[in-house]
Amino acid sequence: MEWFDSLSLIDGPVPVIVSVLGALGGLWLLVSRSRRYATRAVPIVVTAAIVVTAIGYAVVEKVWRPFPDPIETSIYVWIGVGLAALFAVIPRAVNARGVLGTLASVLAMVFVVAASALHVNLEFDAYPTVGNALGAESAARIQFSDVPAAVEQTVTGTPLDSVWTAPADLATAGKITSASIPATASNFTARDAEIYLPPAYFADPRPLLPVLVLLAGQPGAPEDWLNGGKLAETMDDFARDHAGLAPVVVVADGTGSSMANPLCVDSPLGNVDTYLSRDVPDWIDSALQVDRNRAHWAIGGLSYGGTCSIQMATNHPDVYPTFLDLSGQREPTLGDRDRTVQQAFGGNSAAFTAINPLDLLKSRQYPDSAGIFVVGSDDNDYKPGQQEMYDAAKAAGMDVQYVEVPGGHSFAVWSEGLRRELPWLATRTGLIS
Repeated sequence: MEWFDSLSLIDGPVPVIVSVLGALGGLWLLVSRSRRYATRAVPIVVTAAIVVTAIGYAVVEKVWRPFPDPIETSIYVWIGVGLAALFAVIPRAVNARGVLGTLASVLAMVFVVAASALHVNLEFDAYPTVGNALGAESAARIQFSDVPAAVEQTVTGTPLDSVWTAPADLATAGKITSASIPATASNFTARDAEIYLPPAYFADPRPLLPVLVLLAGQPGAPEDWLNGGKLAETMDDFARDHAGLAPVVVVADGTGSSMANPLCVDSPLGNVDTYLSRDVPDWIDSALQVDRNRAHWAIGGLSYGGTCSIQMATNHPDVYPTFLDLSGQREPTLGDRDRTVQQAFGGNSAAFTAINPLDLLKSRQYPDSAGIFVVGSDDNDYKPGQQEMYDAAKAAGMDVQYVEVPGGHSFAVWSEGLRRELPWLATRTGLIS
């Protein structure tokens, strides 16, 4: 079944086939010889789908507002199409009559819903393959209990590749595992972290590798970096070109749940700042045999995680002097400044200013910090903020770069951004020259 799991949902024949089947299914659900079906059932189904979608839009965008930025209109359109298919299946099956008519109606509904889901996925590139979408287990995954313990002999040096010689039997790919990181200082309720260990981590003597902490977006989960983010593929490719060397990557949970938006600060919404600046580093130091020199540590993230990475870099430059901000916002937000200050800071605007990266960059200097701001060239919502943050970081003495990658606000940009900037990151953290 490996061939099936590897089928692309982004390009190739699968999107075309699913789209064609969805169109045929839609025709079956809409078209009938019955005049009554065409004049009564179809208008009712379409109207119901529009109304339910509109109500969902109002609740999400105006009342609940779980996301800081509006969802693309095209997403609601595809949701409406899927709802219309669900609403139409029963009247169309009744109209078609018989077992074959019912079966055709159900299949048509499945085709339309599948096409709608596929096109939503195409907006974000969150699931590149069938295996990703179905949650197929990677052959590279191991239990954390199977990660080799610390070894007595280690290899150190800057750059590390200048003193490292890979053993002849070194594997060509790394391993993926997961672990619960105790929230000892923060009491933050976090999901398990996903961890990438490069081939060199399994060598003896073991090179003490730099650390990259990555963060997902919101909504999102740590495993997003393994799916749409193509983390393992990117790191394995880099390791193959550098004698098995690559950073140890810990994808920590920065939200607590898929829908939560705790702003990456310490607040009534959750003590994420303390979790990422104390609990996560302390656990890495104790559970993994890595380079403990924080000058060789970096943090990065996508969207919400990108915002969080610059928050960590400005509030805790001693822990994370290097950052990779992929399509982050100009400031942590629940949708607007007033709502953010009220809900997370008890109405205390000074408390917000004290942790806000843009304000910190205007009041402090960071001569020992470096980072890269990456954004999609078509991401008109986030690009102005990334440009503003880059200018502020540069003025604050940071060694920074601003990079645009073809695409919008999607994993196509974030996975490519990580791939492009990994050599810089490895050089900055002392891995390669």
